[in-house]
Amino acid sequence: MDTMPKNEDALTALMTLLRDDIEACNRVIMARMDSPVALIPQLAAHLIAAGGKRLRPLLAMAAARLCGYDPAGGRHVVLAACVEFIHTATLLHDDVVDESALRRGQASANALFGNQASVLVGDFLFARAFQLMIADGSLPVMAILSGATATIAEGEVLQLMTQNDIATTEAQYLEVIHGKTAALFAAAARLGAVVANRPAAEEEALDAFGRNLGVAFQLVDDALDYSADQAVLGKTVGDDFREGKISLPVLVAIARADEAELAFWRRTLEEGEQTADDFAEAQRLITCHGALAETFSRARDYGAAALAALEPFADSAEKRAMAAVVDYCIERAR
Repeated sequence: MDTMPKNEDALTALMTLLRDDIEACNRVIMARMDSPVALIPQLAAHLIAAGGKRLRPLLAMAAARLCGYDPAGGRHVVLAACVEFIHTATLLHDDVVDESALRRGQASANALFGNQASVLVGDFLFARAFQLMIADGSLPVMAILSGATATIAEGEVLQLMTQNDIATTEAQYLEVIHGKTAALFAAAARLGAVVANRPAAEEEALDAFGRNLGVAFQLVDDALDYSADQAVLGKTVGDDFREGKISLPVLVAIARADEAELAFWRRTLEEGEQTADDFAEAQRLITCHGALAETFSRARDYGAAALAALEPFADSAEKRAMAAVVDYCIERAR
C-alpha cells in the first residue's frame, strides 16, 4: 500500500497542531525578509512561493510545546523563523556551489537571479538570523544557533573535500551529513527545551532526537537521488552523481563492486568522464548491489534512535506528532 497519504497526514497533523504558531512564524519571516533593496524581497518571495515544508522551524516550535513552553511568550516563534533563515541561506549558497537548476520542483534562485544575487541574499538572511538571536538575548540560544551555523559550513566544506574521491570512508560521509544536515535539526529541537527552561537532560534528549532525525532525513535524500521521480523529489534526480558527490548508496555499491564496476565509478566520479547512459548504469549497479535497501535500512535505524530519544517525555499531542514525522521523513516518496 502507498504510504504517502499516511505520511503526508503525519506532517499535516503537526502543522494543524501548530497552526497559530506557524502563522505567527510566517509573519516574522515576511517582515524580516523585507528590505528597501528591491531584489532582496523579490528573491525572497520566489523562495516562499516555491513552498517547502519548513520542517526545521516546525520542530523548534513543536519541541517548545512538548516541553511545556507557554506559546504566548512568542520566543519559540521568533527562533523558529531564525532557524528557517539559516536553513534558507544555506540552500541559496548550496545551489550556487552545486550549480543546481531546480529547488523544490521550481527553478532555483541562482538559475533565475544569478549566482551573485543568490550568495548576497543568502548573506542577508544569515545576518537577519543573527539579528533575531540578538533580539532574543539568550546566550545559550546564540551558542546553539551560531555553533550549528559553523558546523553546517564545516560539513559543506568537508563534502567539497570528499567530492570525486571514491576512497572516501563511510565515517567521513557520516561526518559530512552530521554537519551539513543533522546539526540544524538538532539545534532546532534543542531550542524547545532551552526556551522552556527545562533541565539539561531534556536538552540533550531533544538534541539527540533532532540529530538522528537529520541523519535519517539525509540518508533518504541521498537514496532518492538515485531512485525517485524528479517531480516527486523536487530537484534534479542524479545531481549527486553528476557532481561526483560520495553518498552512502555509492559507498555500498563500491564496497561490493568487482574490478570492472570499480573502473566505472573511478571514471564517472573521480575523473568526471560521464556519458548520457552513465547515470542509468549507476542506478543499475546501486540497485543490484542492494545499496538503496541498505541506505533505507540505515535511515530506519536512525529513525528508531530519534524515537527512543523522545521516550523520557510525557505523552502529548506534540510528542505523538513529532514521532509520526520521523516516519514521514523516512518513508517520503517511497
